[in-house]
Amino acid sequence: MSVPTPHAAALAEIPVREAEVTVLGSRTRYWEYGPRDAATTILLVHGYRGDHHGLEPVIALLPGIRFVSPDLPGFGASTPLTEAPHSIAGYERWLTAFAQAVQLPSDAILFGHSFGSMITSHAMADGFRARALILLNPISADPRTAAGVCITRLTRAYYGLARRLPTAIGRRLLGNWLVVQFMSMSLVTTRDKNLRSWVHEEHHRYFNGFSDPATVAEAFDASLSTEVGKAAPRVTVPVLMIAGEVDRIAPLSGQQATVGLFPDARLVVLPGVGHLVHYEAARGAADAIRDFVDAL
Repeated sequence: MSVPTPHAAALAEIPVREAEVTVLGSRTRYWEYGPRDAATTILLVHGYRGDHHGLEPVIALLPGIRFVSPDLPGFGASTPLTEAPHSIAGYERWLTAFAQAVQLPSDAILFGHSFGSMITSHAMADGFRARALILLNPISADPRTAAGVCITRLTRAYYGLARRLPTAIGRRLLGNWLVVQFMSMSLVTTRDKNLRSWVHEEHHRYFNGFSDPATVAEAFDASLSTEVGKAAPRVTVPVLMIAGEVDRIAPLSGQQATVGLFPDARLVVLPGVGHLVHYEAARGAADAIRDFVDAL
């Protein structure tokens, strides 16, 4: 039985527009939420194997802000890049070109969630123009070891096998219901049964929205290639980091070490939540974002 979406009523009150641009060979689909003439525009970059839907619970709680939310190339409704690799550097190039294509205002705020935090922080360090940076569940420790060396090696082997298999078989392997359910159960921290059920539904609904196994595997390699802290010293705009207290993918110790590497950053820690702040603690994230934006 389908579980009602949290904040659905609030999201229904926000105007939504859908469009597409071609960037570096990717037909990039994107969504605009909120008023066109809003004083604040935030460009969102979602996490690995997600799409624009994942951040909607946070968007729903921030009426009056204009959000531009693309599906990353190779995920959701966007096709893969053909003129750049699906690496952090390749996604950086895409992000810069996408912002130009949609005429993103120069005073916009850049926002990255999880894998998106790697892309956005490195883009800002390399000259992306924005007035501030928001990082939700940022990858602030070595991703090759943060979740456990054995788990990372097994996951890398899993994606490597999917890449080598015929496309149809590789897709079935990546989309296996048990694998997706295991992933979802390993990330959820809430004890609210309805919320847990909804989070699992979301993962089954959107986690398999990818173009092909090779692109997914290439992006997975990218997700292990760096961390936010390596870009932090070169990010000169104000930064907000929002972390989960019990995040096993991006442990709190890494967040506390990384915040001091930015010239101007603050860290908000949400208690009792892990790597799914956007699902399990959307209100806390939205409040932190509102306070940060109001103070700019």
